[in-house]
Amino acid sequence: MEGVLKNLEDYWYLVEDVWTTGVLGHSVGDILIAIAIFGVFFVLRGLFTRFVIAVADRWVDRTETKIDDYIRDAIRNPLRFLFLALGFFFATEYLAFEDVARTFAQNLNRSLIIIAIFWALFNCVTPVSQGLKMLERLLTPEILNWLIAGAKTAVVLIAVATILQTWGIQVAPIIAGLGLFGVAVALGAQDLFKNLIGGMSILIERRFGFGDWIKVDGVVEGTVEKIGFRSTLVRQFDKAPVYVPNQHLSDNSVINYSAMTYRRISWLIGVEYRTTHEQLQRICEDIEAYISSTEDFAQPPAAPLFVRIDSFGPSSIDILVYCFTRSTSWGDWLEVKQALAYRIKQIVEGAGTGFAFPSQSVYLETLPPAIDEIVASRKNGDA
Repeated sequence: MEGVLKNLEDYWYLVEDVWTTGVLGHSVGDILIAIAIFGVFFVLRGLFTRFVIAVADRWVDRTETKIDDYIRDAIRNPLRFLFLALGFFFATEYLAFEDVARTFAQNLNRSLIIIAIFWALFNCVTPVSQGLKMLERLLTPEILNWLIAGAKTAVVLIAVATILQTWGIQVAPIIAGLGLFGVAVALGAQDLFKNLIGGMSILIERRFGFGDWIKVDGVVEGTVEKIGFRSTLVRQFDKAPVYVPNQHLSDNSVINYSAMTYRRISWLIGVEYRTTHEQLQRICEDIEAYISSTEDFAQPPAAPLFVRIDSFGPSSIDILVYCFTRSTSWGDWLEVKQALAYRIKQIVEGAGTGFAFPSQSVYLETLPPAIDEIVASRKNGDA
């Protein structure tokens, strides 16, 4: 019995030793208290989100400007993360690490603060860019998007460099090493740099912008959705996305249909050869009068307008109708063109003539003999 009590007593001493020794010289009780401290800040994070940010949301919703909405959205998650960083800081301060463990805890606390700060700065790049809308006429939205992407990349790189410096890692040697590595990579990544330079030339020359309808013969035709560092996203009219390397768009001829001032209609209308001089003159004058009196068409001298006899074709007298619509939208252009087609048909039919169509005439110099003649000829020959 005494042996059992002795063993239990030794086991209790062992439990006390484990409890007091714990991890890294801290008792299990201290570790549990540190976890409880972190848990308190975790709960405060939820309360902060529920009450403080909710009040800020109501205040922001009452304002007319959108800048405060963007800033609120930018700092919301970093502030929530900062509560976790505060909880970790007070927990490690309570444990009072020493030597290497203390240095590690301090560096980790600094890193968490750096992450919170640069996370907020990263998110603020977009709302700050909203305040630069006035520069869109000077820089264009595409260039602003490139600047925003470059600013976000710079924030991330500075954050990484700051964290590395916090842990005692020198950044300068890494940059020097990356420079040598970059020379080696550049030799095998020439196309990447060509596409990057091509994208810059597209933006500087303002060849096209977001939403423009472009066509590159043999490459793509569609609407521009995004101009990236390496490629441009063009969505075809069948809604299929096409990622075109910027080099193809900078080196080839690009037709930007959205930059048209007016949209052209060019027709050859063939009327029958029996049409008289007076009928031809009436048709041309009536078509020109209709186009000149309709607001949907651009008028000279802003845009040319011709309704003229063009040629004598194989089976028709061809009348050239050459004009421009004010709207460059494809749908509007189709409607105007359809209305013009209706009116031309009325004019031609009203003039008492008609539209010609391809036809052929066959002329015979002599007619073959009839069957009766052939039969009679044979009978006479037999006789």
